[in-house]
Amino acid sequence: MLRHEPLSYRCLVVPLSLFNQRMGNPVMNKTSKVLLGIGAAGVVALGAIYLSGSNVIQVGSMVMNFFRSADNPAGTITLETQHPVTTSATSPPADTLNGNWPSYNRTLTSDRYSPLASINAKNASQLKVLCTYDTKVHEPSETGPLVIDGALIGTTALDIYSIDAATCKENWRTNEKGALGMLPVNRGAAYLDGRLFRGTLDGNLRAYDFKTGKRLWETQVLDPKTGAIVSSAPIAWNGMVFVSAALGDYKGVRGRIYAIAADTGKIIWETYTVPKQPEDPDRGPQGTMPFEEMAKSWQNPPDVPISGGGSWTSYTLDPVKGHLFVPVGNPSPDFADEVRPGPNFFTNTVLELDAKTGAYIRHYPIMERDWHDWDVSNAPALVTTRGGKELVTFAPKDGHLYGFDRNTGQRLYRNPVTRIENADVKFSTTETVHFCPGAVGGGEWNGVAFDPANNLLFTGQDEWCSSVKLEAEAKVIATKDGASWMGQQASANPLNSMGQQDPHSKWAGWLYASDADTGAWAWRAKTNYPIISGVTPTAGGIVMFGDLGGNFYVLDSSNGKVLWNKKIGGGIGGGVITYTAGGAQKIAVVAGLVSPIWPTEITSGKIIILGQ
Repeated sequence: MLRHEPLSYRCLVVPLSLFNQRMGNPVMNKTSKVLLGIGAAGVVALGAIYLSGSNVIQVGSMVMNFFRSADNPAGTITLETQHPVTTSATSPPADTLNGNWPSYNRTLTSDRYSPLASINAKNASQLKVLCTYDTKVHEPSETGPLVIDGALIGTTALDIYSIDAATCKENWRTNEKGALGMLPVNRGAAYLDGRLFRGTLDGNLRAYDFKTGKRLWETQVLDPKTGAIVSSAPIAWNGMVFVSAALGDYKGVRGRIYAIAADTGKIIWETYTVPKQPEDPDRGPQGTMPFEEMAKSWQNPPDVPISGGGSWTSYTLDPVKGHLFVPVGNPSPDFADEVRPGPNFFTNTVLELDAKTGAYIRHYPIMERDWHDWDVSNAPALVTTRGGKELVTFAPKDGHLYGFDRNTGQRLYRNPVTRIENADVKFSTTETVHFCPGAVGGGEWNGVAFDPANNLLFTGQDEWCSSVKLEAEAKVIATKDGASWMGQQASANPLNSMGQQDPHSKWAGWLYASDADTGAWAWRAKTNYPIISGVTPTAGGIVMFGDLGGNFYVLDSSNGKVLWNKKIGGGIGGGVITYTAGGAQKIAVVAGLVSPIWPTEITSGKIIILGQ
């Protein structure tokens, strides 16, 4: 049994008061009594969930989400077409991975394209759910599953498990005791040479035996007392595992990336994404960085520590050149940029490093200065377009699709792929600014996918806007070390810790299909729930994704026509992968995202396997 802090009564009072405000009547009518009775039963059920493995923060969020998501509508999708797509007549590339999905984005280059075609545009309507694996854990289920030789590997905040990728039968499951913290999330594992690797909330990287789940070694890379965690899915290559520090939104947390020996757990190198400070420990040899340029880009006063640059998603690697591409998050305090003048290198960039040494090669910036919490939030895709361009492409939280020339570093395009509003309006202590994408909008932890047959880049996006009013500068600076450091005025509502989000009745999702050479969109689909899941195109002429309403969609990749859609579970915010198991092509979807941030259906995390 996991250890928990006592369940707070306050967690239960807040949603009930919101409920009564919603009813608009201080005197309980018959409807409110019935709903309150249902709510009381729900609270009892949530107490049982708490005892089975969720922490007090998660239980509090589930109580609130019980009411916030009560009237969530059925999923809808609408399509717009701007210009026709020409499909290549050439044969799809050979499946060099033998039907496996061995890394977070399938390949180290992160294009997410699968050459499998047994499930295709002609027969996708025959899809059905084959089996479901219930993790029995209520948390932000965001894992990106792997499939290696018929075994599907997934993670929760504390567990790593293996199931039969055709039948959902559990092979093994390893639980690691520990605190769940403020954000009980893990985005997946890496695989290399019979070993699995995953990060932890207490700042470790752990290795496990692929066949048995036995822990092989553990390496401490972060001090959890600072607020930093490891939430990203590592990648592994050439005897090394790459992993990073997350939660640069906390005062004093500075981002860094590690290369660790896959066989022993020894730290090979450590590279800071922002200027390393004298009090920061050396956990391994330091990667060579342009330290002088980095230092000059931060003009903080002495009482404002350099903070930010966390990397909380996965990474990309060019195995030919041996270059590692790291998506780097925002500087902090997130909204109060006046206390950290300058461009704040290397936050809000994709950082290209020598994978063997950690040395700086180049960076790909998205903005001169960030005050919106617009991280580079997902692994970039390395693609070669139909026109022969070699691109680094990604779609971060600022709501744009970027294409950079890999050889020169030149930005070729920056095109919006969701709603953009007040992007240049400065925040203040006197006026509230409404902006889109909001602090939890735009592109989240799953990135761009590339379909070479149609020369299309697919981007899933969250249209959800925020409002922010800044705290006085003296109060921002006085924030305690290790505490959340956003910079907005304090609110009695804990849901406003990242700014005040619009009512979720106003949120939406976008799937853009954009020409890889120009960045111009060919067609786009809008859903009434955010799209933050993995997006996967295949040689079968389909593209697949899910939304936070639990709706799963299969579209014709050339024109956006809906071929199959069904509500298959709770909020879909994790991986969507396809592979071969049991002699046939399968699709696995991670569903059941439950979080204080997203007002989604309350359900345990599940792996849902589909086929024909």
